[in-house]
Amino acid sequence: MCTVCGCGAGEVKIEEGGHEHTHVHADGTLHSHSHDHGSEHAHSHPHADGSEHSHPHDHAGEHAHDHGASHHEHGVGGDLDYGTGPARAHAPGISQSRMVQIEQDILAKNNTYAVANRRWFDERGIFALNLVSSPGSGKTTLLVRTIELLKDKVAIAVVEGDQQTSNDAERIRATGVAALQINTGKGCHLDGHMVGQALQRLKPEDDSLFLIENVGNLVCPAAFDLGEHHKVAILSVTEGEDKPLKYPDMFRAADVMLLNKCDLLPYLEFDADLAEANARRVNPHLTIFRVSATKGDGLSAWVSYIEAGLEAQRGQRSETVAALKQRVAELERQMEQMQATK
Repeated sequence: MCTVCGCGAGEVKIEEGGHEHTHVHADGTLHSHSHDHGSEHAHSHPHADGSEHSHPHDHAGEHAHDHGASHHEHGVGGDLDYGTGPARAHAPGISQSRMVQIEQDILAKNNTYAVANRRWFDERGIFALNLVSSPGSGKTTLLVRTIELLKDKVAIAVVEGDQQTSNDAERIRATGVAALQINTGKGCHLDGHMVGQALQRLKPEDDSLFLIENVGNLVCPAAFDLGEHHKVAILSVTEGEDKPLKYPDMFRAADVMLLNKCDLLPYLEFDADLAEANARRVNPHLTIFRVSATKGDGLSAWVSYIEAGLEAQRGQRSETVAALKQRVAELERQMEQMQATK
């Protein structure tokens, strides 16, 4: 995944702010620094987690290859699977054990940010959704239609993730709601730290809806918790029914799947029942809605799902506030009793 191949170390740009020399690292941290291109350590190796060290090279051990006939299929049609090792990925020059360690370190740091984001949402009764899909599934169009149906009922703020341009944020702002564009540069997903920065900039209202449109990618966003309450995977009927089987991590991480562009089903050789069955093979607990963002079909059920989530968040916040008030009252009584005994 990107945490070991290095694509997560590109520069990130958040609209209307930042410094051109600010760098984002694979763990989501940002800082400014001068560049030292010296070669004091000729054999120094940078890693995706930002660490750097020197060591002798041992090309045996984990990287040793046995070219015996029993280990390699050289015939035509012999498939290659680089996802079978402990890291479930491959990066040239990095051992499986090192890849596992890097990924654990980076995801642990990201999860710290995500937990803080979720606490922030919960304390304010905000319902947060993370929309994920491959490019071209209709995420932004679906988001615009969802906003149009809800904006008169609830305050909404949106974070848009793309490698470049602010095109999608501009489309969202045209609906009248606040939106912030995050350009990830070489990065292929949003992370918890980026979303935390967006929260500070957007300052969403209490009891509101917070929508995140992630970078179009069905791989890396599956691993990164942003603090959202639910991941929503969008699959369009112009893709393939087997997409959930090809990219199981994403559909396993999601709580909801929207099967979009269903108005095109009469013109396509796409089996919607099979697509749903494949998704449930990966994740039996998926809530699935068949929708058309352009025609509006099925959107009422999707909007009802969001409204139920908003109500649950508000109820949870009310319970939290009531519990805090009760605790404060108990402490005040204890203090009064202590003063009375003096």
